Amino acid sequence: MTGPAVTRVLVADDQTVVREGIVMLLGLLPGIEVVGAAADGEEAVALVARHRPDVVLMDLRMPRCDGVEATRRIRAGYPGTEVVVLTTYADDESLFPALRAGARGYLTKDAGGEEIARAIADVRSGAAGLSPQVQLRLLERLSGEAAAGTTGTAGTAGVTGAAGPVPSGEPAAGPVAVPPDGLTAREAEVLGLIAEGLSNTEIARRLYVSPATVKTHINNLFAKTGVRDRAQAVAYAFRHGITGSPQ
Repeated sequence: MTGPAVTRVLVADDQTVVREGIVMLLGLLPGIEVVGAAADGEEAVALVARHRPDVVLMDLRMPRCDGVEATRRIRAGYPGTEVVVLTTYADDESLFPALRAGARGYLTKDAGGEEIARAIADVRSGAAGLSPQVQLRLLERLSGEAAAGTTGTAGTAGVTGAAGPVPSGEPAAGPVAVPPDGLTAREAEVLGLIAEGLSNTEIARRLYVSPATVKTHINNLFAKTGVRDRAQAVAYAFRHGITGSPQ
């Protein structure tokens, strides 16, 4: 019998104490193996070439080569390696360039071990590893662009480049009476809760169902709507005026 799959992770952060602390934290998490640690983006790209990790935990503001450029180079040269940003900053000038460069996850450094592990698992499974705060920021950005009458190109392109433009004007008020694209009422409800920034476990608690049931709903709604990850799902939910269930 083979053991559980191990996710190989590389850490990139220019602050020695922070870098060593992250490495130590990851070493305590089951199913994660740290294969290297880089002090800047240049070293991160070189270590990815050498070790081919599954995931890089990437700081943004580093000397020689910053995290955005390193992410762009890693995703272009080593598409099998996903990038999760782990930074102090969650402002638009940090968030959207990182997502445009190809980062599939974005956490701030106040994230705990469980949240980091979940983000790593999410990007490994093909989803987006975004903190609830970042998902909310994406939704606020999309809402602001729509209210200003813009197409939302900067916001949606920052997600994955494929979420599509956000139409001008306000979204539909309240829950959608007839969900689009053949979504069931429950799938639309789950989608709305994703847009609110809830994790699968939190959605399961809210709806009094199992996490496995939530995952099934998410797989179905992703297939029906054509979104590829939770970040695109947030944009889709906003465009169609889909909200979650009342608490």
